[in-house]
Formats: sequence, structure tokens, C-alpha cells
Amino acid sequence: MFENAGELAGQVWNALNENAPMGVKDLKKAAKVKTDKELYLALGWLLRENKLAVEGDEKEPVFSLK
Repeated sequence: MFENAGELAGQVWNALNENAPMGVKDLKKAAKVKTDKELYLALGWLLRENKLAVEGDEKEPVFSLK
């Protein structure tokens, strides 16, 4: 899974680029990510790269690109 972290981050970035802002459930579907773990790995990558804006609360975060 960690080998393709950059690829997963690209899928999430592309989904957000086309449809932002998005919640977790919609983002997972739009990015065609299989598991929550993969989604959060990709989100962590994008957060580390300072590419994401996060709104909402802890239970229902909403993501968009900076």
C-alpha cells in the first residue's frame, strides 16, 4: 500500500480538483479509493504537501484544494 501512496494522493487530488469541496464518503467514491486506510494515507500525503484545506469538524471533515 505504501508503495502507491503518491498514486493514491494523485487520485484524491484529481477528484478534488474536479468536485471540491467533498466529504470523506464522496471523496472515497470519486477518487476510486478502495479502503478508508488508503484514503487517509492519500489525505495525509496531500496535507503534508500543504495541498489541502480542511473544514467542517472532526466527525465530518470537508476537503478542498488550497
